[in-house]
Amino acid sequence: MLGIEYAALLVDPTYNPPEQTESLPIVGAGVAAVSTVKGQGMAPVFPSPTTLNFSGYEWTTSSGPIFHAGSRNFFDPANVWLDKSGALHLRISGSPGKWTAAECKLSRSLGYGTYRFQVRDVSHLEPSAVLTLITWDGVGSERNRRELDIELSRWGYIDNDNAHYVVQPYYVPANIVRFRVPAGVFTYSFRWEPGQVTFSTMAGTGDATGGPAINQHVFTSEVPSPAGQTVRIALYVFRVGHIPLEHVNEVVIDKFEYFP
Repeated sequence: MLGIEYAALLVDPTYNPPEQTESLPIVGAGVAAVSTVKGQGMAPVFPSPTTLNFSGYEWTTSSGPIFHAGSRNFFDPANVWLDKSGALHLRISGSPGKWTAAECKLSRSLGYGTYRFQVRDVSHLEPSAVLTLITWDGVGSERNRRELDIELSRWGYIDNDNAHYVVQPYYVPANIVRFRVPAGVFTYSFRWEPGQVTFSTMAGTGDATGGPAINQHVFTSEVPSPAGQTVRIALYVFRVGHIPLEHVNEVVIDKFEYFP
């Protein structure tokens, strides 16, 4: 499919464009001019984003084609909903070759503090299904978009570790930790502070009655400072892995908590 809109930027040699963005840059900071033009033909019609209240916060669903981890997914708001208990469900639906994914993001930015996600058993996820619990700045100019990642996936291979902590950029060896999470309920969290972020995975609910720590790691290199980032929870298909997705996949997030 051809683009529905095209943009041309006049920039100076110091400008370093992001890999993807949710809005065009404004003039300034290396950008001298911006011009756009609509594509020809009928523009595709995407489902309207929806809002929901999960764990006391307002979230907005994503809609339309978006690139995640080098894979193009179509995000459908119908794949995100709350059950009667208030738990958040995300689903990959459709059929092979026609999968649609799920994502929601906080409607406001949070700063330094602890971000905690209580996740039901995800051991059933297929190797090419990816659940991410992250911060990301979709419109800012900071190169790595203030991205801190908890990733639950085997990235298309049976024997890969199924969990990662990442401070972007991921290709720097000191910025990624890989490990295995067994079946069960786990609480994933990160404590974001100036110059430091501490990731941890706890069995159970993650509070005083929870189980032991499965993994914990402190990053002190390339830790971003907060600005326009928001929390994003996504379930999507990694389309370039060895084992293609075969079935509908679903995850349940029981609770999100933030502590300044």
